[in-house]
Amino acid sequence: MSTVLAASAHLDFSLTQKLIVIVLAALTALVSHMALAVFNDGTRPFMLEFIQGRATRAATAAVAFGLSAGFIFGLGAPMALSSGVLNPWLLFLPTDILGILAIRKWLAVVLGGAWGALVVFGLNGANDVAHKLPVDFLTAMQQMSTPILFLFTLFPVLAVAKQFGKARGAITGVVELALVIMTMKLWPNIFAGSLAMAAGVLMLIGFAVRKDLLQRRADRATEAEAAAAAGPAADGSGGGGTALAQTGSGGTDVPEEVLEDPMASLFSASAARLRKHLPLFMLLGAGVCLIARMHIFGGGEATSFLIAKGHISEAAQVDFYRVFGFIPLIATTALASGTYGIAGLTLVYPIGYLMPNPVLAAVAGAVVMALEILGLSSIGKVLGKLPSVRDSSEHLRSAITDTLQLAILFGSLLAANVMGGGLGILIVGGLYLVNEAMGRPVVRMAAAPAAVIVGGILLNVLYWLDLFTPVKG
Repeated sequence: MSTVLAASAHLDFSLTQKLIVIVLAALTALVSHMALAVFNDGTRPFMLEFIQGRATRAATAAVAFGLSAGFIFGLGAPMALSSGVLNPWLLFLPTDILGILAIRKWLAVVLGGAWGALVVFGLNGANDVAHKLPVDFLTAMQQMSTPILFLFTLFPVLAVAKQFGKARGAITGVVELALVIMTMKLWPNIFAGSLAMAAGVLMLIGFAVRKDLLQRRADRATEAEAAAAAGPAADGSGGGGTALAQTGSGGTDVPEEVLEDPMASLFSASAARLRKHLPLFMLLGAGVCLIARMHIFGGGEATSFLIAKGHISEAAQVDFYRVFGFIPLIATTALASGTYGIAGLTLVYPIGYLMPNPVLAAVAGAVVMALEILGLSSIGKVLGKLPSVRDSSEHLRSAITDTLQLAILFGSLLAANVMGGGLGILIVGGLYLVNEAMGRPVVRMAAAPAAVIVGGILLNVLYWLDLFTPVKG
């Protein structure tokens, strides 16, 4: 399949698609205003203070803005402009901020809808203007697609190496490399990293489950040995310890669930709070799944370019693998704070991509989100019993970040070279290094794409001053 991005990266949406995006943006701002859901995982832990009245709207919105601004302008906007596909950083991070900041529900809806309108009506105009410039930095940014797609394939290798050591990491790497080569040779029309990522994620999960099972078996053996050594003392008078555990100093009964887990009451209250608004979450799931079905939205960096190239099934596969890295984070922060994720556990992304029609996509999204909300407490309990699997998700998230940071930086330098040769690399690389030296006021993942845009604007200014001649071709 051709590597040229679909639709020449133009953000041309039908009126129906524009209206759905606007309505969804209004809805996400509303649920953010109600502190029911936010997209930024970093913002979610702060929502408990807001829900309990210990933090003001303005203070919470300031936190959300500080955590999100770099991703909105440094990653969300550049990715949308270069791929022609919308993404959650551009759509949902701003509605987090606007919804929290709004003092009334109707105002949150208006502000969210206005942002959605700005995105669907304004981006295409900005896109057209940029393509007419002497230095077309948006077309140059399409150079990021190949590094992102292929380096992202390696995130399971990094996760295995970090959690289970270099030897297993090397084995996983060899397996992935062999599968990439085989896919390129035998099935050239599909994304070469598809099978490799599948194998890598399955190997990581297999290693983690095996470790948990072996640990559980060892724990049972230890308990059996301890019981055998205790002998008769384990019964009779030894039961007094249990009685003390069940009563307080004044003989008052203590609830068993509090003894087992002091966080149980908080988790239970948070889950109940989310279940109370189940219809609203079902509507949210339907909306997110619907825009994924329209193939104008991608849930991740690699996914955006895959959708732009028409690799829909591969995009679904990539976002499905990402789910494993974010389930524990989203579930535990939701139970602790009482605030869920805008896209839930993100299963609505891959499901939406593959739905045959919009109606089924909306129904599937609503059902999936309902099941997630109803099963949130159970998910938390299961994760508590599988520590290695839970750790694997943390290593997956870390590996995804590491691979994407390298891929985006490398792709940004390729874009800089296309824009302005050595001078382009000097400007873009220099801006990235300045950001590092200043303590990263722009988050590292967003710094390189932001540098490409700033560098592209600067090269155009130099052209108008007759100080720079654009690179031919």
